[in-house]
Amino acid sequence: MHVACLPVEPAARLSRRALLLAAGMPLCARATLTEAEGRVAARALEFPRDHGAHIESGIEWWYATGWLARTGDRAPAWGFQLTFFRSRTGLAEGLRSRFAARQLLFAHAALTDLAAARLVHAERITRWNGDAGAPRGQAARDDTRVNIGSWRFERAPGGVAGRYESRLGDAEAGFAWDIALATTQPLLLQGSEGWSRKGPLPTNASHYYSQPQLDVDGSLTLRGGSPLAVRGRAWLDHEWSDSLLPAQAAGWDWIGINLDDGSALTAFRLRDSQGRPVWAGGSHRGRGGATRAFAPDEVRFEPLAWWTSAGTQARYPVRWLIDCPAGRFELRALLDAQELDARASTGTVYWEGLSELRAHDGGARVGLGYLEMTGYAAPLRL
Repeated sequence: MHVACLPVEPAARLSRRALLLAAGMPLCARATLTEAEGRVAARALEFPRDHGAHIESGIEWWYATGWLARTGDRAPAWGFQLTFFRSRTGLAEGLRSRFAARQLLFAHAALTDLAAARLVHAERITRWNGDAGAPRGQAARDDTRVNIGSWRFERAPGGVAGRYESRLGDAEAGFAWDIALATTQPLLLQGSEGWSRKGPLPTNASHYYSQPQLDVDGSLTLRGGSPLAVRGRAWLDHEWSDSLLPAQAAGWDWIGINLDDGSALTAFRLRDSQGRPVWAGGSHRGRGGATRAFAPDEVRFEPLAWWTSAGTQARYPVRWLIDCPAGRFELRALLDAQELDARASTGTVYWEGLSELRAHDGGARVGLGYLEMTGYAAPLRL
């Protein structure tokens, strides 16, 4: 079944960052772009324009993760994740019709409840012809304003003093939120001034920036309950590309961590089917300081403990030793069971969840953020 054939309004089970797969997965009805056909090339980013959608590129996402606590509490009680994806299908490019499915929009939300030791999630999908004013869903080109039905994520202008707003609710999953994510620091341009390599070929790359240390406040509603006033900290990624991952890549491991001292740490690696590194990268920026981009040979992920999913039998590292130019750290999942099973639609099973970063010597926590792992249940077929 093609994604384009799924219902456009009811929840459909779609995987996180599935748009990276949409470049090649047969489940998505988009024309595969070869490396020679890619339209996205390295250039200087311009804001606020580059906060918006780049509908000429093949794949794009806005990805927010973070933790929440009841207002007045200090300890995180929930982890949250919201991603809006956009994929250019390569179909009906010359057809002027509001029904032409030139773009697909996806949205994925998940909530990790630490006290209940469970993860709940929900998804949305719609076709989009690429024009403004589409009622079911659209992504603005001039700034971050993306929605599918009542689910929305948008940026209020104002530079460092600006903020993002997110509103969604899902009766089936049993959670809803209405939160603001206020910027406290300048944008973090990943890679070389926002051009991030993802493999040995120059075309294995994307435009990629992050917004770390977002200050969160708003309300969270759980099934059958009243809205709870919450606060927290979040991280935002915005990335777009035409390029496929390297052919030998079977999956990836990625972290985005807000450190307690106000700095930000990104690290990732791509693996082959034997778990050997194919490519790696990341960055560190101190509070108010310069950004240090990591070379592929400067990042190492070493698994220290594993968890096996009872549902899929996939085996995931839930504790890691991470070596990078910013230091030597231990990353620990705050809940082992943060696997998302999307076999009913895209066929993808992956793990993504709230985690803490500690000094490698067993010292105190130094940061909180998200860990994402793909390709453990089965190799990604791109």
